[in-house]
Amino acid sequence: MNATTHAATAPEPLKSRPPRRDWLPANYDLRDTWFPVSHSRDVTEQRPIRRIIHSQPYFLWRDNGRPMAGEFHPNQLSSQRHQATAFTGGTGLYPVVERYGYLWVWYGNPDHADALLLPHIPFLPLDGSLPGYTQRTVRFDAASALSVENLIDLTHADFLHAGTIGDGISESDVVEVEWTSETVTRTRIVTKKSVAPIMRWVGGVRARYQDFRAVLHVHLRSNVCISYPRFRPGYDVPNLQPFLPVGQHRSRCDVTFNTTAAPVPLRYVMPRIAFVIQPQDNSVVRPQNQRYFDPDQPLDLHSRFDTPGTRYRFQMEQLAARQRRGDFSYGADADPGRDISGLLGMLD
Repeated sequence: MNATTHAATAPEPLKSRPPRRDWLPANYDLRDTWFPVSHSRDVTEQRPIRRIIHSQPYFLWRDNGRPMAGEFHPNQLSSQRHQATAFTGGTGLYPVVERYGYLWVWYGNPDHADALLLPHIPFLPLDGSLPGYTQRTVRFDAASALSVENLIDLTHADFLHAGTIGDGISESDVVEVEWTSETVTRTRIVTKKSVAPIMRWVGGVRARYQDFRAVLHVHLRSNVCISYPRFRPGYDVPNLQPFLPVGQHRSRCDVTFNTTAAPVPLRYVMPRIAFVIQPQDNSVVRPQNQRYFDPDQPLDLHSRFDTPGTRYRFQMEQLAARQRRGDFSYGADADPGRDISGLLGMLD
């Protein structure tokens, strides 16, 4: 199903507007889902690492190669187990699965953990056998939901990231959205767009214009973003951006760019673009995150490209409302593990 677009509207004067409380990105503590909390290569036998999901601690380590996840440091697991929470069913250990080059841990009722609820990521090998240069980690000073919303509105890239992935000049620009109770998918189709500078500099694209199709598939509970941009002439840049919700003003993103099919040096340079993009995005989401907690700040403005973001907000609120009523189940239209190759445009 496709939502309709809507025109931009001017904000009301501040004095006549009530405080806005319908969208607080840090409020969405959604449970019973898998989070990719770390790249597999970062978890070793020698030294446990620590991650945070909605302020809940996760320690990760390996036991004879087998991935483990616990509420406490493994050296303290026996002595602290009496303090274990419902997140581990009182055992101190979380359900954990290793797939696509990540350690995925369950957040919610451990009795509901099911590997069939892991998302399908068709461009990553199940065993995670990609070279290390494809993976990077960046952090944002904003709640994960706001970081995701920024990514959904890909038109921001025309302004923030014009120096790397291109400006907003094009012949046509269409944004579409479809959704289920657990996902939102945004597709942006641009014709005769100015060639992305990175494609020209290191990708060898000599054309004046490119056609561009970018699909973003978002899993609502976990904020796992599966992205498939395609540049013609040019190359596909499939990537996974999982925004781990650390806290109200913090999210972590362990990125994987599968650029192994791109030519040298683009295959090595493109994953490093995360270190260029992150400061630019963070300069926007950091101040915006705080504004949602201040009732005197202006309302959000809208453009015709905001339909995917508006749908994302609506679907998040619908899911959160169900969970507040005690319903953590997956609906009949929800199948996180379904094959999304066609949805991403990989079969075109």
